Order: sequence, then structure tokens, then C-alpha cells
Amino acid sequence: MLGHIIGWAHTRFGKLDDETLESLVVRVAAEAIADAGLAPADIDEIIVGHFNQGLDPQGFPASLALQAADALRFKPATRVENACATGSAAIRQAAMAIGAGRARSVLVVGVEKMTAAPAAQVQASLASASYLAEEDGSDLSFAGIFGRIAQLYFQRYGDRSDALALIAAKNHRNGAANPLAHMRKDLGVEFCRTVSDRNPLVAGPLRRTDCSMVSDGAAALVLVHGDVAMGAAKSVGLRAQAQVNDFLPMGRRDMTRFEGCSVAWRKALEQAGLTLDDLDFVETHDCFTIAELIEYEAMGLTPPGEGHRALLEGWTEVGGRLPVNPSGGLKAKGHPIGATGVSMHVMTAMQLMGTASGVQIPGATKGGIFNMGGAAVANYVSVLERVR
Repeated sequence: MLGHIIGWAHTRFGKLDDETLESLVVRVAAEAIADAGLAPADIDEIIVGHFNQGLDPQGFPASLALQAADALRFKPATRVENACATGSAAIRQAAMAIGAGRARSVLVVGVEKMTAAPAAQVQASLASASYLAEEDGSDLSFAGIFGRIAQLYFQRYGDRSDALALIAAKNHRNGAANPLAHMRKDLGVEFCRTVSDRNPLVAGPLRRTDCSMVSDGAAALVLVHGDVAMGAAKSVGLRAQAQVNDFLPMGRRDMTRFEGCSVAWRKALEQAGLTLDDLDFVETHDCFTIAELIEYEAMGLTPPGEGHRALLEGWTEVGGRLPVNPSGGLKAKGHPIGATGVSMHVMTAMQLMGTASGVQIPGATKGGIFNMGGAAVANYVSVLERVR
């Protein structure tokens, strides 16, 4: 194991007007340490995942976690950022500190406060994770980027609008059962499929229901060395984690195939000594429904161009061959950038412990996570396993 998750915390995601970046960090830091059964003085290091890029005036958040307890004063605290994969990057940093023998207990916090920023600022901040030298423009947005990806995919494999609607409906149905989700409403397939005033086209073939929301929120976990985990009340092992970065310019890649995602999955499963069939569920990065569709193919669930089969045959539903995004995913749970990767690990850990705040997968013991930054540029796959 690369480390053991022995405690966690997770705020509700959404438009949290009564919260600040500081209040979010302090709350989940204190709650995660307490949930781990540790004292603040037991924490050796703090890693804070925070994208920001102008979304919040507080651009130096690492030491905000120290506000959770005086005993955290003088602990090393570092901010980590890797676009939408920031949370997974923070967890990787924690695992590396433990593996190098520099720390035995690491607090990881993922946080973002997005909804207070003007819409134009949010769009510009997120678009900064693209390759501006070639992809910049007055109307540049990540919805536009993934709209282009959807168009390319449809041109190659045929119109898959109905498949995208099935993904949106599935994730909203799952999110409706998750009390931590931003949108807790089962929208149904027909609503997601139909272009209307309430569900307009946003970019290319993508409808509003194909796009994740701007959210506030935070999540935290405590990752520890195996020796520390032996004394913990619960333990979820980080059995494997792989990071793969691809070229930033989309022009250098086939955007209908997330090749970095494929390589990351292969590396992580090899490291874990498992196959995809050994996993009980997956939390994957559905910033847009087209991303989830391509990720089915990238993880090896179906051959290229056949991701829609997984939906038509019910494979990715709870109770199916490989349930995907039982939490509701980014689509319904929300996507506060820096918090997302940590949230995915917390939700997976909760599933494995049988305490998921969402659609519980009965008897789940192993779960996979895919979190990406940019358009499949920074790709992280984790495999978690219940230890006890």
C-alpha cells in the first residue's frame, strides 16, 4: 500500500454563500483529523489542493489549515495545483512524503470557492488550463473545448447525443440520493435528451445537462503509514496511484481518445495487480458527459467508439457490471476544482466502508478513481481497497 486513509471529511457542495475559503478549509481539516482518531499534534505534514487562478482573492491558502488547531502551528504546509486534477495531485504528494519516510501522517485538504466570482472570471480562470497559444479566443471556455471534442467524436463514430443523455440522467439519479451533492434532483432521461429553454445547447452538441456546475466546497482526508493505520478504527488502503501527463496542445493529440487516461489506468492496475473486472465501482471525471463516455473506452470497459454500449446494456448503473459515479459524479455532486480529486477519494472510501452518502454499492471492497486536469492532460488513477 502507498498509504492508508483512516479519516475524512466532506462539506456539502453547492453555492455556499455563508462559507469562505478559510471556513471551508478549517472545518474539513478539523473534522478529518478527529475522524482519523488522531490529535492535531500527530499530523506531520499538510497538503492543500487549491486551483484558484483568480477565483478567490486568497491566493496563498496553505497555512489556513493551521487555523483548525494551534497544535498544527509550525507543521509544513504546501499548496498543490494541477488544474482539475489538483486534489489527486495533493494526495499523490502526501503518498510520496509517506513513501520517502518524511512523514507518517499527512492531512490532505482540497478546496475551492468559485460561486462568488463573476461568470466571466470563472470562464477565464478555467480556460487558463487550456493551451492558450493555440486555443485562446474571446469565447474560449471549457464547455467550448469539450463541445469540440464531442463534435469530433460524433463525426468519427456517429451522433451519441442519446448516450450523453443517459450519462447525465444516471449521474443525476445517483446524485439525488447523495446529501452532499450540489444538485439533488433526478432529471430523467427525456429531460436530459431534449433541447429546451430549460436545457439549451451550450456548446456544439452539449446541452446544459451535459455540463458540470460551478460549485463551492471542500473535502479532506488523513493519509498515514501502515504502522499508524494498525491502530486506527478503519483503514482504506491506497493500493495504487498513477500519474500520466500528456501534451497540453490538443492539436498534438487525437481528442476522441484520451490516451493519457488509458496509460494511467494501465499503470495503476498493473501496480495494483488487478484488472478492471476486479473493481466494484469507479468514480470518474465527468466534467462533461462526453468525457465520461470517452473514459469508458480509455479505461478498457469497451473498445473505442463503443462506449455507448456500456450505457445501453446497463453496465455503469448501480447493480451493473461496473457502476460508474455512484456519488453523482462531478455532473450532479459538483466540481469545486481543488476539492474534486479529494472528494472522489473520500466518496470512494465511504463506499468501501459501507457508509456512502449516496448510492451504496453492496459489499464493495475495491474502487477505482480517475481524475484529470485540462482536457485529459494531467491524468491520475487511484485504486482504493478496504483493509478493515
